[in-house]
Amino acid sequence: MPFKFFATPSLRQRLSTSRLLLLGVLLLSMAGCSTMGNSNNKPPEPAPDLSELAHKAAQQMVASNPDLTRYSPMIAATFVSIDNLSQSSTFGRISSEIMASALAQQGMQVREVKMRDSMFIEESVGELILSRQVQRLSSQHNARSILMGTYAQGQDYLYVSARVVRSGDAMVLGSADFRIKLDNNMRSLLEGQGGW
Repeated sequence: MPFKFFATPSLRQRLSTSRLLLLGVLLLSMAGCSTMGNSNNKPPEPAPDLSELAHKAAQQMVASNPDLTRYSPMIAATFVSIDNLSQSSTFGRISSEIMASALAQQGMQVREVKMRDSMFIEESVGELILSRQVQRLSSQHNARSILMGTYAQGQDYLYVSARVVRSGDAMVLGSADFRIKLDNNMRSLLEGQGGW
């Protein structure tokens, strides 16, 4: 007659408790490993703000044309809405100021000129033409270049195109484009529409 092994209830209970404990430890360690390898649990990095984007754009302009700073001094025009080139906003005014500051940090000499009613950009066969007033202002301030830009409002982003042009013939010396998330702060800056 073969020998049969009958575990006592206490031994059977201890074996089952050990197994459950071992299974629990394994499950916990697997969950810990999957959490460590999952980068979705990290908080998202904040989107760059207008100042950061303008400084990167200025660096890009100078990097693509190291001779850009030779066209100093520069004057800055208010950035305008691409949909109405005679209209700007608080955003257009501050983005021009920040961009001029960023270019100054890159070595561009910037003349401080508040250009209210001093500049008009006319659209003609896809070209931007400088008005006589701007050329006169450039001459008065001995400016060799002008910072100008346009912006367009989309559903989720605001698109900005900035360029430095030679004052004599409107030749583009440097340009950069960027987009910024359209949040309540940006919408507030855009609400201040008006002339320049």
